[in-house]
Amino acid sequence: MDTFALVRSEHLNHYGFLFGGKLLQWVDEYAWLCATREFPGCSLVTVGMDNVEFHTQVKNGSILRFSTNRLRKGVTSVTYTTKVFGCEPGAFDEIAVFSTHITFVCVDGSGAKTALPEPKG
Repeated sequence: MDTFALVRSEHLNHYGFLFGGKLLQWVDEYAWLCATREFPGCSLVTVGMDNVEFHTQVKNGSILRFSTNRLRKGVTSVTYTTKVFGCEPGAFDEIAVFSTHITFVCVDGSGAKTALPEPKG
């Protein structure tokens, strides 16, 4: 699933580039959206990301593309690969900005792990 975001001034750090925490928030949110669409009705919570390494600075006005795909499904958890690509204002080509594996676990009403159903579709 691809999702897009526009980097605006409120997303910038004190150096004038995209704040890393904002990028991580988007990665978590957009991967969760993908997981929720595949496993409707499940309560999914983030367990973790395997790697946090920013490959390049991102300028104000850049368009980011978040490409999220399921990597593997376990009994109670599901892991996605998220790759982030950026296109600076006026540019035609995307550059790699960030990538990670993010894992969610399915929980019941009391927060205990519970089995995932088969994915939708």
